[in-house]
Amino acid sequence: MSNNILPKRDEINDKFKWKLEDIYPTEAKWEEDYKAAKSAISDIETYRGKLSSDANELLEALNHYYETQRILERLFVYARMRKDEDNSNSKYQALSDRAQSLLVEFSSASSYLVPEILSIGEEVLKGWAREDSRFDVYRQFLDEIFREKDHVLSPDEEQILAMAGEICEAPAQIFSMINDADIKFPHIKNEEGEEVELTKGRYISFLESKDRRVRRDAFKALYDTYAKQKNTLATTFAYNLKKDAFITRARKYNSSLEAALSRDNVEVEVYDNLINTVEDNLEPMYRYINLRKRALDVDELHMYDIYVPFVEDVDMKVSYDEAKDIVAKALEPLGKEYTEVLKKGFESGWIDVYENVGKTSGAYSWGCYDAHPYILMNYQDNLDSVFTLAHEMGHAMHTYHSNKNQPYPLASYRIFVAEVASTLNEILLTHYLLDTIEDIASKAYIINHYLEDFKGTVYRQTMFAEFERIVHHKTMEGIPLTCQDLCSIYYDLNKKYFGDNIVIDKEIGMEWARIPHFYSSFYVYKYAIGFSAASALAKAILDKKDGAVECYIEFLSSGGSDYPVNQLKKAGVDVSISGPIEDAIAIFSKLVDKLDSLI
Repeated sequence: MSNNILPKRDEINDKFKWKLEDIYPTEAKWEEDYKAAKSAISDIETYRGKLSSDANELLEALNHYYETQRILERLFVYARMRKDEDNSNSKYQALSDRAQSLLVEFSSASSYLVPEILSIGEEVLKGWAREDSRFDVYRQFLDEIFREKDHVLSPDEEQILAMAGEICEAPAQIFSMINDADIKFPHIKNEEGEEVELTKGRYISFLESKDRRVRRDAFKALYDTYAKQKNTLATTFAYNLKKDAFITRARKYNSSLEAALSRDNVEVEVYDNLINTVEDNLEPMYRYINLRKRALDVDELHMYDIYVPFVEDVDMKVSYDEAKDIVAKALEPLGKEYTEVLKKGFESGWIDVYENVGKTSGAYSWGCYDAHPYILMNYQDNLDSVFTLAHEMGHAMHTYHSNKNQPYPLASYRIFVAEVASTLNEILLTHYLLDTIEDIASKAYIINHYLEDFKGTVYRQTMFAEFERIVHHKTMEGIPLTCQDLCSIYYDLNKKYFGDNIVIDKEIGMEWARIPHFYSSFYVYKYAIGFSAASALAKAILDKKDGAVECYIEFLSSGGSDYPVNQLKKAGVDVSISGPIEDAIAIFSKLVDKLDSLI
């Protein structure tokens, strides 16, 4: 089999595949749980109208609710990850659809719970909780209900919204099928002139090529392919925006942004502060772009030139086995127990390593409470994949500690804090590489990678966040958005964030069309906030500040037992102010100067 042809799923060695059998040893067991979940969903109705009668009745209902949710989590995670192995596999498309439908059915059947709990009254409920410690496990759930009470509708209205849940998922599902199953990219010629299939997994590798012709060809081929479906993609995205606007109005929020942030108990000012702070500190980004142009020695810097490493004499090819060893050593500052579990995860079927035909692009960490964490990767033999491994293991270890230390209702942490755990691992990896590599050219390469990571995580994700704020606002105002409108907005933001010393190629206007996170609205800002928080926590750990490691492990172990901003404050960083963002940008600025002195 040629290395230039993407392998099929059954051509991947089993040792590089995750072990979903650790969730369900057979699909017959999945079917058994499916039947049990269907029955449990039907039984939810038996508690309707009884929740306010006494504390025991409410506790029984909550126990049943979470036990059912736990089964559904197993069903959906397994089915969806099977589908992610090969999105063209109709068997697992159907299994995933069945699990998704069951979640909607559960949401509809249990939709009366929150309105009925609210009818009990906050003071009465607090009295029950004081008198019965069995409520302790539900304290966060109940606190959130009363915090959000102004946005909870009547039982009938809640049921209607819940019944619409599957329809509301349509834009994201349609985009996923276009992006992961149907879209086909052309072949391009690599550095040796061989015809190689362009894939999403190989795209960044092509943009890191030392051959500018390869970079340009990959860039144009990718966006020309998306442009051929621009109207379908624009319509799909526009209806995702309209879906959010519908839910926002139904729940009486002031904006889609407020509705999205409210789930984490984050103020809109935190989001706006991120964008304002980054926009006030674009000068280091412009200096970095200017440095890149000088280092590459090009008359014009183009968008397809922004990923290629500066140091042309360093070719850092890293096998997967080497990557595991590097990551384990880099994370030793987090303690012996942390690294022992990490190594166990490497060898115990946590990770699906390589790209295959139909596999979901990118990388993620996921799982359910009743099994170990899982990681999907599309590993390429380069430094970026090493950082991705460290990143996703940060998520996985966060899940491991949360599930180990919290009961099921309190184990699930918010995405907001998840990005802290993953980014901190990347920062520790950067420090390890800089400390262990003596060659000046290699150090420059590592610094270049860090700057790229920062650019992508803080500057680029903030640009994404501003794009979302603009298009959601326009949708709430009833302003229609065509493909041309979306491309124009996105193109202008690239000009602002990258500056005047780079050619903003017209193709980049289509980039919004390939970003999956835009279908999880107002998600991406958490990357930028998380990087800032992780930078502060990593500094304390590397400086061996008294109690820093213990405090961090406690943070990982806290799961969803508190709101994200509070959890980070306990860990030692306040993300509601500009300070952590400005401090992180200051480090970026110093490293730009350092790189300037090395090349």
